Amino acid sequence: MARAEVWGRLGDRLRWRAAEVTGRRVESATAVTIVLDVPGWPGHLAGQHVDVRLTAEDGYSTQRSYSIASAQDGTRVELTVQRIADGEVSPYLVDELVPGDRLELRGPVGGWFVWRPEQQEPVLLVAGGSGLVPLMCMVRSRRAAGSRVPFRLLHSLRSPQEQLYGPELQRGAPGLDVTRLFTRQAPHGAPRPPGRITPEDLARHGWPPDFAPHCYVCGPTAFVEKVAAYLVLLGHDPERVRTERFGG
Repeated sequence: MARAEVWGRLGDRLRWRAAEVTGRRVESATAVTIVLDVPGWPGHLAGQHVDVRLTAEDGYSTQRSYSIASAQDGTRVELTVQRIADGEVSPYLVDELVPGDRLELRGPVGGWFVWRPEQQEPVLLVAGGSGLVPLMCMVRSRRAAGSRVPFRLLHSLRSPQEQLYGPELQRGAPGLDVTRLFTRQAPHGAPRPPGRITPEDLARHGWPPDFAPHCYVCGPTAFVEKVAAYLVLLGHDPERVRTERFGG
């Protein structure tokens, strides 16, 4: 492939594009999904993210990275944003952004933490909190592609009030198993008391290592490092454990 063609594709992804907000959905008390129309969007893979840039009237500019939540669908891109109490960008995106507003996107970014429909091995998705977002993109991309690859999703979260994509995941889909693990407050009748994720949880609700699944782990840094170590301890091939982390 010619170097100019490679650079052209890379340069296309790295340039800023104007995006218009066309809708928003409340996911929880602290999170919303922002629906964007991005003319000229080059498409994305499940698990990639974008850079978002906001510019104030006085010229001050700031940017943050957010995972893509939606499967590829023309020029529509969805981002699910969790409000960070002392954040500079997320409170504006969650509380003030409305349809008709505009912002800038750059991407998609990333090529390691991705799932492609041509993959045939079972998939284990492990999310901590809002780390569910890129994994939800994988779930939706599987459905959009008509894939029959079996998925198992484990979502660790503090309480039922912090669930994301509740109705959609409750409806489920053939070949998709969803397990929620609550760390502080579990709903009445939950089969498991509140607590952090354990190797036993991964063994019980995940795939046996000899199934050679692809494992995707996303969440806060400490959560990701612990889960990745547990998976290797259980016998999973480290080369098949892919991680994406955020926070300190």
